[in-house]
Amino acid sequence: MPAVIQCPSAYVVDGDSLRCGPERLRLLGIDAPELHGCPGWRTCVAGNGEASKESLKQAVGKGRIRYRFISRDRFGRAIVVAFAGSINLSCWQLQRGQAVYKPQWDNGGIIGRACR
Repeated sequence: MPAVIQCPSAYVVDGDSLRCGPERLRLLGIDAPELHGCPGWRTCVAGNGEASKESLKQAVGKGRIRYRFISRDRFGRAIVVAFAGSINLSCWQLQRGQAVYKPQWDNGGIIGRACR
């Protein structure tokens, strides 16, 4: 199991990503609505990007942020399982309807199992 990394100052970028200092973090296994429209080359999740971002901000305010590094995406972001206290941030977003589960993005089904 990968080491747990503490994040003393997390910044919410959108409904499925954070910054922890200079590190860009992408939550494992989920996709949230875009903040600034959907690029023509991809299919995006329907919904309100601002509402999704606000939901993640609420979760981040509930405890100390820590994460486990899983891999990197094509944009160089760390793909992570992240927590605010005991709250799994991917599960939080899914349970509130602010993201959709993407099994093809869920390394080994980690989020699928955690969010049951």
